[in-house]
Amino acid sequence: MSSEDNTEATIGREPTLIETLIVIAIAATLIALSVRYWETDVHIALVLSGAISAAVAMFILKYPWKIIEEGVLASILMGMQAVLILLTVGILIGTWLLSGVVQTMIYYGLAILKPSIFLIATLVICSIVSLSTGSSWGTAGTVGIALMGIAAGLGVPDPVAAGFIISGAYFGDKMSPLSDTTNLAPAMAGTDIFQHIRAMVWTTGPTYCIVLVIAGVLGMGYSSGSFDTEKVQAIQELMKVEFSISPIGLIPPILVIALAASGKPALPSIFSGVLAGMLLAVFQGNTFGTLLDVMQNGYAPDLPAKITELAEDLPALTELMAERGLAEFSSDAIVNAASVLNELLARGGLLSMTWTVALILCALMFGGVLDRCGFLKSLLVVMMKRVRTVGGCVVAVTVACVATNAIASDQYIALVLPGRMFKKTFDDQGLHPRMLSRTLEDVGTITSALVPWNTCGAYQSTTLGVPTVQYLPYAFLNYLNPIVAIVMTYMGIGIAWKGKNGEPVIAKTKPADL
Repeated sequence: MSSEDNTEATIGREPTLIETLIVIAIAATLIALSVRYWETDVHIALVLSGAISAAVAMFILKYPWKIIEEGVLASILMGMQAVLILLTVGILIGTWLLSGVVQTMIYYGLAILKPSIFLIATLVICSIVSLSTGSSWGTAGTVGIALMGIAAGLGVPDPVAAGFIISGAYFGDKMSPLSDTTNLAPAMAGTDIFQHIRAMVWTTGPTYCIVLVIAGVLGMGYSSGSFDTEKVQAIQELMKVEFSISPIGLIPPILVIALAASGKPALPSIFSGVLAGMLLAVFQGNTFGTLLDVMQNGYAPDLPAKITELAEDLPALTELMAERGLAEFSSDAIVNAASVLNELLARGGLLSMTWTVALILCALMFGGVLDRCGFLKSLLVVMMKRVRTVGGCVVAVTVACVATNAIASDQYIALVLPGRMFKKTFDDQGLHPRMLSRTLEDVGTITSALVPWNTCGAYQSTTLGVPTVQYLPYAFLNYLNPIVAIVMTYMGIGIAWKGKNGEPVIAKTKPADL
């Protein structure tokens, strides 16, 4: 036996398609039963799925444990930046709530925005912030939280607001040259970032216009007829009584956005917002001990909680309202406003993110086994064999990215693995590499937020306080973009062929001279 054969025997063999499908079917069944039948969290289902796939790799495929463990650790390492950002955002939210930063953004937002234009404004605001910062996570963790509060005041359902926040956040995430995914996708496909962005304009531009129209149409359903002025004013006044509302409270989010937009790394930029929030909290009279407690355990509203406790004791409630300068409002309006603020503001802190961090680690462990032991590769190889047309290439990458997001639970793996596997196929078709990079981002980046156990889906759900399955129908950009990309490809629109000098040639069919 040659040294090469000895190496292969030591590492283990690649799984067959049947073996891969069995492993994935078992995992899918465990996850589905956990969520639908047993109505429990998906964490342990992912751990068991990882253990089963590791057992198959060890005892059937003959992979040594060291190789499997390396795959798990490599996968977790790839997601550690996301984990650190997640924990920092938890601290950021707690700090900003204690210092009144979030309340300030909500207060001014309620004064400016109206229900009929709220969804359009939300989409555009989040798009601008994410384009400037290159971060969907940073957008959701800053202006996204404030917009959720404004939505509650305007009577816009949480899932609807979250869906448009995520649509805007991921528009910038995939189009901004500052975004890590916008740089990763062309690197995997073999093109440069500017060719990549130009290619995405063909598919993302029309999709964004469609989502704008949807936002306008849906927004009409929340017109002035259902606008409760007293409710909005009561929410504003409650926040104003408990916090110092002034433009100074806008400094921390402006600082974070400015640093990120200037090209500074995400983690230091976000932590600068933590430091600015800490200074504001101390200047407003909070003790350092209180600040540390909120940074770890989260913020709990004071006045709204007292009002809720006295909801059934009208004399005591009336007395409290008079003491705090709220006598001009009806007791029902104040109780309603207090209920909204209790639900909205009782969040944040390092520990609030532990559930999500645990979910991410469990998912990455499972994904690491599947990646290192060749299960994902065996699926993609089968898909590649059936690709014969340009439309088939795009559909195959679409399916591969969605499947990888669901199975490996990380958007970076959903860009890297299909990018590696389909690069030669696109080249054999004579397509410019930007076609592959465009498709990776049209699907791999944005569908990650639609999978509850994916790092992105878990983050958005935890940060915005809305379960993934609830906001999914309203995250229009995230699932319409892949559909638009496929339809446009079959229509022959925006197809880029590789020219003689490597430049893209836009044509419906491959030019005869190429």
